[in-house]
Formats: sequence, structure tokens, C-alpha cells
Amino acid sequence: MSAQQVYLARVPMSEKTRRPRVGLGACALATLVVLGGCGVNRVLPPPTVPYDYRDRHPVVLAEAAHTLDLFPPPEGARLDNENVARIAEYASNYRHFGRGKIALLAPTGASAAPRRAVDQIKRALAQAGIGADHIILGSYPVSDAHLSAPIRLSFQGIKAKTAHRCGDWPQDLASGGSFQGWQNESYWNFGCATQATLAAQVADPRDIAAARGETPADIEMRMRSIGKVREGSSPTTNWDLKGNAISGIGGN
Repeated sequence: MSAQQVYLARVPMSEKTRRPRVGLGACALATLVVLGGCGVNRVLPPPTVPYDYRDRHPVVLAEAAHTLDLFPPPEGARLDNENVARIAEYASNYRHFGRGKIALLAPTGASAAPRRAVDQIKRALAQAGIGADHIILGSYPVSDAHLSAPIRLSFQGIKAKTAHRCGDWPQDLASGGSFQGWQNESYWNFGCATQATLAAQVADPRDIAAARGETPADIEMRMRSIGKVREGSSPTTNWDLKGNAISGIGGN
């Protein structure tokens, strides 16, 4: 039914001719409703880019390399306490997540100082509980002699990481030559850095897959609460908050 016929149905008429026109108008309105319903119930194709950044950049558990770069001390010096602490933490991660052996890689063409540092690193690993039978010695080429070449420790183990590396821009943000920018969707790289930072901060990657078991209850705290209930007092803790002025600017 055309729009002209719908308009004609609204023109005042005599009583004799109004009834047929009412039926004609109802038919036109019904036709418009049916045609309008076709547009409402259409099936949209699935989005090419997931809406949620956690679906685009999921954090997964994978077998990856755990590396630690140690810069050798000057000639005649020993490893400082900071490097010894890093080696101890690295050895602890190896015992929890490591597979195979630790590769100790020294730069090729290095001076005597890195070679002496290799022996010191091996002794630091032995103090942390990693014997020589778990260490493989190797080397790697130095690409630029002007840069400091570290001694690298590496082992394979479970690690939390994003499913793919960040920094991909498959589409133009301006999208001036396409309709992609008209969809009001977040760009592809959105949220990837947040997911990668979250994965790097997880101390135990297994916590992402499942929660840890409950630890034993604090017996002293439990007995203190039970004792207060027996005395008829509240077992809650009252925290006294005192406002300390950081500075004189802006008041207390």
C-alpha cells in the first residue's frame, strides 16, 4: 500500500463511503507494520572484533622462557647483594615452575671479567640450592660491542602471558576510507597493555587457573573472639584513625 493511499484514508468522507475506506486504511497500516517488522527482526552478523578487551587479549598459561640478565661487575669486584638476591629469587622460581635445566649464557668475545662473573653466578646458584648438574653453559653473540653484554640465565617453565604480543594495529583509527570507524567499537590494541601488565605481576601463574587452598585458621585470633563473646563484649576490632596533617597547606 502506498503512502498516498494511507493519506486518502484520513480524508473526512460521508458515512456511506467511510466504512470501505476504514478497511483500506487498516490494510495499509497492517502492511506497514509487517514491513517494519522485517527490519526489526533482522539477524546481524557477528562482530569481527570482540567487544571486550579480555576476549581480544586473554591471559593464558604457556611454556615460555624465564630469563634473567646479570651485568658482570668491574674487574676485581664481586657480585653485589642485589644480584645475589636476584639469583636467589630466580632459583626459587625455577624450583616452582622450571622444566629441564638452566642455561647460563655468556657473551662471546668477552673479557676476563664476565668469565669470572660466571663462576660467581654458579656459586650463587649453588648457595640457592641449584647444583652444577642443573646448569648448562653456553654463549651468545654480541650484536653491538658498544652496548653492555649481560650474562643471561634462562629456563623453560609455565608462565602467564597474553595470547599474542601487543602493539598490533590492523586497522586505521581514523578509518576515513571505510565504515569501520562508524561502528563505535574499541580499537584492536585497546586493553592489551593492561592484560600484559597483569600477567607480568602475577607471582604464581597457577593462581589464574584455580584458587589456592585455604590456609589453617589463626588459632589466637579465634580464641580471642570466642573469649570476648563469652564475656558479652563485641569480638570486632576497633580501629582508631587519627587525622595527621601531611603539611600546613590546605588545612588539616
